[in-house]
Amino acid sequence: MTIQYMLKFKKQYKKLPTKFQNQFDERVKLFVVDSTNPKLRVHPLKGKFAGHWSMDVSGDIRALYLKRGEELIIFALIGTHSQLYG
Repeated sequence: MTIQYMLKFKKQYKKLPTKFQNQFDERVKLFVVDSTNPKLRVHPLKGKFAGHWSMDVSGDIRALYLKRGEELIIFALIGTHSQLYG
């Protein structure tokens, strides 16, 4: 599996507190091993973000990504639920 990051994602990631950056890093490791792990609460999105998938990083932090086939994951956005959807 190949993981890529969009520029907007990288900027949002840098603004996160270190605690959440570390949590995201751990979640990505888990995602690579088992993308269906219930801890990640991975699910497809509808509406404005149709085609994107959401992954839980912490209680309120979500990472949105795109799938390109079975081997390419592109992380697009990261932030709180209200920052992303509100």
